[in-house]
Amino acid sequence: MATEKLYMKSIDSCYIKEFEAKVISADDNSVILDKTLFYPLGGGQNWDTGKINWDGGSVKVTEVRGRADIQHFVGNDHGLSSGDVVEGTIDWDRRHAHMRMHTAQHLVSGLVYEMYDGARTVGNQIHSDRSRIDFNPIKFSDEMIDELFQKANDMVDEAIPVTDSIMTRDEINSIMPPERTNMDLLPISVKQLRVIKIGENVDLCPCAGTHVRNLSEIGELQFLGTKNKGRGTTRVNYTLEGCE
Repeated sequence: MATEKLYMKSIDSCYIKEFEAKVISADDNSVILDKTLFYPLGGGQNWDTGKINWDGGSVKVTEVRGRADIQHFVGNDHGLSSGDVVEGTIDWDRRHAHMRMHTAQHLVSGLVYEMYDGARTVGNQIHSDRSRIDFNPIKFSDEMIDELFQKANDMVDEAIPVTDSIMTRDEINSIMPPERTNMDLLPISVKQLRVIKIGENVDLCPCAGTHVRNLSEIGELQFLGTKNKGRGTTRVNYTLEGCE
């Protein structure tokens, strides 16, 4: 039985901090639950941390991995076994930073595509203190970076809403070019996709990550630097106000 991903139900569910679940399997240093709010490493976004509590015990969740069965790493001698009922609590400061960072990534990726001749996002890494996006093909001048971050921060100030929905591949392709949404990277067998949308298609992209409800929640985007990654790829590093 695959773990039910509670954070995927809606953007609102990304704000829930506590949940109850049952242990479906356990090994020496990890447990798999029937449902979870803990986001696992994936899609460029780092994992959640927090605690799992139960009658008679408590352990820290230090790492979360997996796609179908989500593995919560809790260290040796945790004392949990199959059938135990537990309560999970996520580290909200870390989760909220990831939500802000990931939504900022969508915003910047959408703007780069629109402003600079369809440059694509070809990679990203979302952390709680700083993040990065790889673009191709593009080489940024200082003026382009200034223009990009000014535009992104102007949109944050506009308090544009962020929504999620389920769409088919054809529905997404009718709104956005497939190269903008990196549709070629998604398994062709997946027909129904969770989509994150900023405003009226400022950005629209299939994504299983965690996000904020409104761009105003991101705060000021702060440019940290660029790095040439070769073959027309440039990495842009950024952080957010309060995340340094």
